[in-house]
Amino acid sequence: MIERVAELSAALEARRAAASTVGLVPTLGALHDGHASLIERAAAECDLACVSIFVNPLQFTSAAEAAAYPSGLDADVVLAEKAGATVVFAPTLEEMYPQPPAVGVQIAGQLGATLEGVSRPGHLDGVATVVAKLFAMAGRCRAYFGEKDYQQLLVVRRLVADLSFPVTVVACPTVRSIDGVAESSRNRQLSSAERGAAPVLCRALRAGAAAVLAGGSEPGEVAGLMADIVAAEPLVELDYAVVVDAASLVVPERLVGELRLLVAARVGGTRLIDNVGVRVA
Repeated sequence: MIERVAELSAALEARRAAASTVGLVPTLGALHDGHASLIERAAAECDLACVSIFVNPLQFTSAAEAAAYPSGLDADVVLAEKAGATVVFAPTLEEMYPQPPAVGVQIAGQLGATLEGVSRPGHLDGVATVVAKLFAMAGRCRAYFGEKDYQQLLVVRRLVADLSFPVTVVACPTVRSIDGVAESSRNRQLSSAERGAAPVLCRALRAGAAAVLAGGSEPGEVAGLMADIVAAEPLVELDYAVVVDAASLVVPERLVGELRLLVAARVGGTRLIDNVGVRVA
């Protein structure tokens, strides 16, 4: 367990000096099977797996949303260790932000002006800022991110490319429950009835993917199909359902190449997101 930035940087640099490779898994905590899969892969591919646990206030749209985020450091440490973590970095707010940040990362262009960038203003900037800090602290490493937060994954890849961090970003598949619901820390906030309604997001994505693979050529029609499926569930309020180019997040004229189908919705009072990839020759 490490709480100090200087101690983390020194520990990881010492391991690299001894020819060890470092895997970094940045998290907000409230760890689940999806996080465990990232840690297990980091531990399998690197000599040392470091898990950061920090509820970053910059990426929440309000103080109330940040306060509602589930937490449980002791349980998180147990899961991280079981999954193969060598180091858990759990800094305080004061350690990460000794003073209110005057400088941060701003996501420009289509990457920041669509989907989560519209629905949650400032969220992606907050993610990019804290990830940039973690990369600066950790140094040369492999960083593991889940595909469930797909737009975030693209932001992190662009962050590394644009700011020349010595980091290799590793994308890992979404882990799902048996009913198809993507593993998420926010699932803990769902009531029993809401949890029963949550699989509608996955059903909509799978139906949309099947329509694309069956020869559907209109992105709007596929998006409409997904929206109709979600709308049929009374406990779920759709935010967006789209089909986009997987690299640019732009809605294509034709459904060809690497595509991503993405949905976001409120299930009761909890906002969930999910996505699937489709390749059309």
